[in-house]
Amino acid sequence: MPLLIQNKGLDRISSTVELFDRHPHLQESARDFCSKPLVDVDPKCFLYVQQREFAATTPTDNNVSILGSDDATTCHLVVLRHTGSGAVCLAHCDGSNTWSEVPLIVKAVTSLSNSKDSRLELHLVGGFNDELKTSHKLSLNILAAFHKQKEDIHLVTCCITEMNDTVVNGNHRPIVYGIGVNVKTGEVFPSSFSHKGPAEELRSARTFTGGQMADIYDSSQGLVKIGPCKWSPNMDIAFWLSQSDDIILKYLSTSPMAEPPHFVQHIKSTVQFLLDHPNSDSLFPGGQPQLYHRTEHGDWERAAQS
Repeated sequence: MPLLIQNKGLDRISSTVELFDRHPHLQESARDFCSKPLVDVDPKCFLYVQQREFAATTPTDNNVSILGSDDATTCHLVVLRHTGSGAVCLAHCDGSNTWSEVPLIVKAVTSLSNSKDSRLELHLVGGFNDELKTSHKLSLNILAAFHKQKEDIHLVTCCITEMNDTVVNGNHRPIVYGIGVNVKTGEVFPSSFSHKGPAEELRSARTFTGGQMADIYDSSQGLVKIGPCKWSPNMDIAFWLSQSDDIILKYLSTSPMAEPPHFVQHIKSTVQFLLDHPNSDSLFPGGQPQLYHRTEHGDWERAAQS
């Protein structure tokens, strides 16, 4: 079944401009979303989703009540929610394999939902008017991929590409870099996050070395699951540690003029992690994933493997 906008199937479009021209209410809701203040989130009830990851849960989850992700420039943040069960998934999509990722997002929500008398609602936030049109291409691919799913999916929020664009000192950049979703209520809101754990560097290393979209959370057990990941020793990447910020931005970013200020340090810490752990097998004894559970104090803690 098609992607639906106000209960009507999405017609073929060749650009996001065409989409917003045909559906001015999406423009209006995008402007409203961009104008909202950033919401502070308590890290003790929060799970961060990194690039090329997704996580899904339900309102009955006692460990996670907010899912969130940020640092999205050309990337898109995707929230899919089932209005009956309240099951919700947040994904951070970078265009690496959109057509195989969208079915994973849909399955993550439908597998947690039994109610038939309800609907799937989609919220898209991210991208901007970047020079290479990377955002625009990803916007169209995500819309097309959801349009191909067998389930009816209702597009509710569409704050993407030109509707998420501003110009600062002559440079285009996103207005909203990050979002959260309240698992209990379904509210989606702009936010930014200082705590990006657990296992922030390990998860970044997985993506840096080409890892595909991964489901990081088992809501039935309240466990974050990372890996097992696979990479080979590559001492040549030490090259990046001695490079200037401009060089790193030029070669390792899809949008050098729009990255958040901590981008370069994030890249360098990821490279250092890979140099410190040249063989990924050492991080996953017995080929088992790393597991993290929420402590009574609200922190994520490495769980003992059985």
